[in-house]
Amino acid sequence: MGSVFRRFCCCCCAADDDGDDDEKQPLVPQDPLEYFNQEVQKRRDEETNLWSEPGDRSHSERPDDRVLHTLLQARNKTRMGSTGYRRLSVDIEAMRDTRREVREKWKIILENLGFTAEADSLLGVSVGASLDGMRNAPAARQLLQTLHTDTSLFPSREPPPERYLLILDRLLYLDVAEDFLAKAKRFYPPKEDSDEETPGLAINLPLLLARVEALNGRATEEDEESEGDD
Repeated sequence: MGSVFRRFCCCCCAADDDGDDDEKQPLVPQDPLEYFNQEVQKRRDEETNLWSEPGDRSHSERPDDRVLHTLLQARNKTRMGSTGYRRLSVDIEAMRDTRREVREKWKIILENLGFTAEADSLLGVSVGASLDGMRNAPAARQLLQTLHTDTSLFPSREPPPERYLLILDRLLYLDVAEDFLAKAKRFYPPKEDSDEETPGLAINLPLLLARVEALNGRATEEDEESEGDD
């Protein structure tokens, strides 16, 4: 598996080198330290939030990403240690835990297929990753839909996260996608409707949005009151 994975990585690097020189970014930015800090923050943000659609930098196109992004923004505007801050933190961690649980299931299957050392790299998706560079987009999309309907890899009836299209494209290139599908059906068969979601892990997106909007409205009123007092 290691040699196959190295071949995959080398081909990815070669594909990146084929781009037009005019489209390449400068090798040395004006402020290297600031650039490095930004890249570290982007990677930390991706690893923490596991955006469903990483190519959407605004995190506004998918409802689940939009809710999480809105929660994060609301918490940034809320006084740390307050009741509102703690409630937002609970909701944020609930969404992150659900996403981490999905990723862990994928990692278990990959390790079972022999990608023990490469699982994290195969599951890594950078912020801003585009679907345009996929080699087998139709096959990857069909596989993702099959995984969504025929397994319990994903905890929701909502469309599966598009980040996994990129991962399936890699597995198709490595010629292990069908093996992955077979393992997924075996390890995580579809659940009965009554057992589909554990109440504690269910994410009510409309409720979360309503809560955030209420908090934002309250903050706006407080700001207006404080301006009136001045």
